[in-house]
Amino acid sequence: MSAMKIAVTGASGFIGRYLLAELARQQVEVVAVTRDAARLAEAGVSARIVEMDLAAPAAGCFDRLGRPDVLIHLAWDGLPNYKSLHHFEIELPRQYNFLKAMVEAGLPSLLVTGTCFEYGMQSGALSEDLVTLPANPYGYAKDALRRQLEFLKAVKPFNFTWARLFYMYGAGQPKGSLYSQLRAAVLRGERVFNMSGGEQQRDYLPVTDVAKHLVSLALKRNDIGVVNICSGTPVSVRKLVEGWIKENGWSIVLNLGHYPYPDYEPMAFWGDRHRLQSHLGLP
Repeated sequence: MSAMKIAVTGASGFIGRYLLAELARQQVEVVAVTRDAARLAEAGVSARIVEMDLAAPAAGCFDRLGRPDVLIHLAWDGLPNYKSLHHFEIELPRQYNFLKAMVEAGLPSLLVTGTCFEYGMQSGALSEDLVTLPANPYGYAKDALRRQLEFLKAVKPFNFTWARLFYMYGAGQPKGSLYSQLRAAVLRGERVFNMSGGEQQRDYLPVTDVAKHLVSLALKRNDIGVVNICSGTPVSVRKLVEGWIKENGWSIVLNLGHYPYPDYEPMAFWGDRHRLQSHLGLP
């Protein structure tokens, strides 16, 4: 019996590289999809690499990927500018057209990463049963894609998992992320790090855990629906940053209150983890 075949879009991105490393530990055949094969080849990726632009995929894209059993769809352009109209004017139709073509060609199982921004400005513990109220173009476009795929599923059935991501951190994160900015400031020898007041509460996971959860869900090939990928535990951004400084033995002082709090997210929210725990048998 041949090994399960899993294709990954956005494979050369931050999450994608950790996901490929996690898949390499499984007994599966992996197809890494990227616009620039050189980026993955330089990283020593052992998976079969397919160069493809999802904005204009060639006919027969499902066959080009070797007719995978599962597609883990990470790709999304235009980040981290959450307020850009690009997300629903350009990215949303591109994404849906590609995924629809894959499903109609015979893709049996699809896992797509969503975002906690689909919940909008709702505070507290956010469960998958809440009505989504996206308050920025990125959250709106992701939520719309999920709904479109659910309508498609009613016409052309497939196993569908919508993995709603919260916050994450790890080496190799984009330069604009908090962790990367702090690390860069330390490497430049700066004594002070400017940030917000840090009292906002968020839900953070190491990217290694995010990759493990995504792979575990994908391997199930079940019709799971929406599931939060989160820690389930709120932590203040100040405490998180202080923890990073302590863990790494860095000597840098926080200049709290230098920047205003973001206006596109509430002061305190985190994910409800019960559904993730139920599906993966986590504590």
